[in-house]
Amino acid sequence: MPFDYKKEYREFYMPPKKPTIVTVPPMNYIAVRGSGDPNEENGEYKQSMGLLYGIAFTIKMSKKGSRQIEGYFDYVVPPLEGFWWQDGKQDIDYNNKKSFRWISLIRLPDFVKKEDFDWAISEASAKKKSDFSKVEFLKYNEGLCVQCMHIGSYDSEPETIQLMHEFMEQNGYKLDISDRRFHHEIYLSDARRVSPDRLKTVIRHPII
Repeated sequence: MPFDYKKEYREFYMPPKKPTIVTVPPMNYIAVRGSGDPNEENGEYKQSMGLLYGIAFTIKMSKKGSRQIEGYFDYVVPPLEGFWWQDGKQDIDYNNKKSFRWISLIRLPDFVKKEDFDWAISEASAKKKSDFSKVEFLKYNEGLCVQCMHIGSYDSEPETIQLMHEFMEQNGYKLDISDRRFHHEIYLSDARRVSPDRLKTVIRHPII
């Protein structure tokens, strides 16, 4: 059976519907940076999806090509994630999506080194005849966080975030969102196929 990060690391991908404290170790990601409303038809955010998954599946399917990545094992491509912020704000204004800045992410298996990633960029660019220059290899150490499983639409996230912040304060922690530590979402549902009230999203905030 392919290695499934969601099942093997449930503490990071399947938290309870009540806030918990977690320490997230350093991870490597496929990343694309951008700005603007994620719901915009043919907008920058939706274009980033093709870039992310193009590289994710180039690496996953490398076993069938000429590139034999050292340490490779079969795996399920991890879920889509996102870091979100708005300049000059610590919270998120869901009524002003045009001002969003974001980094879209897909976790990389630990066996993928920078040279393997660079190969995947070249391979995907040649095969798909597309520009993958916006895609980057991102190392990120998230550290201490409060997190919770949110069930429902993205616009209803503030209710869950309020519970997270109350829990954080009750346990002696402070919010630490900055230009280096972000509002983090992990998308466990396909919004194209699941009704908004049933969407599952991990919400994670950095704390100190």
